[in-house]
Amino acid sequence: MLVKELTKTYDGKRVVNEVSFSLPKGKVTSLIGPNGAGKSTVMGVISRLIARDSGIVEFEGEDIGKWKSKELSKRLAILTQSNNIQMKLTVEELVAFGRFPYSGGRLTEEDREMIDRAIAYMELDEFRDRFIDELSGGQRQRAYIAMVIAQDTEYILLDEPTNNLDIYHATNLMKTVRKLCDELGKTVVLVLHEINYAAFYSDYICAFANGKIARFGTVEEVMTKEALTEIYKVDFEIMKIAGKPLSIYY
Repeated sequence: MLVKELTKTYDGKRVVNEVSFSLPKGKVTSLIGPNGAGKSTVMGVISRLIARDSGIVEFEGEDIGKWKSKELSKRLAILTQSNNIQMKLTVEELVAFGRFPYSGGRLTEEDREMIDRAIAYMELDEFRDRFIDELSGGQRQRAYIAMVIAQDTEYILLDEPTNNLDIYHATNLMKTVRKLCDELGKTVVLVLHEINYAAFYSDYICAFANGKIARFGTVEEVMTKEALTEIYKVDFEIMKIAGKPLSIYY
């Protein structure tokens, strides 16, 4: 996926200002930055949930706006921050929504196999008949990830997937993100506020500030005291755990 000179304005304020980057395939890329830096807006634009004002978003060699929705949804999945479905659904029924681009609601044997595989992959077998509003926050988030896995797209976009999760469930979710890349070959893009999760589980980091890309590179290139201080306007101390750079405020 290629993004070039992307702009977006709200109420006269340019929140995304000529942003350009290319997403590495088969890797985990995290979008980080302060509140209002433009990262979630960029995620919305590249997933076609938000209309761009100008610029290019190219997906598999074609402008993303020219893709038919059904065909795009077989290649790209997006999980937004607000996933509160009001319908009374079981885990299995929720995960089955991931097969809609293929089945149109009429599940085939192949669809059911994909649903079973996604449920098993997220270790949700014991909850498959449980209603999603009866699950804990971590279990519910795993169910949504299972739905995305069932959709079987190469690109998976997750907007703040650890939001409102405690440390235990957030860490497990990030381990799952890593597995989606390493075991299933997915290209995963996340918006994250927790920069230590971004550092530990990502391959690349795209850091935003004031609607522009402040830094883009490998974890080691971006997670430096100088870069983080520039982006967040806060002094950082950097340490390493298992060879990965992590930050400590001071």
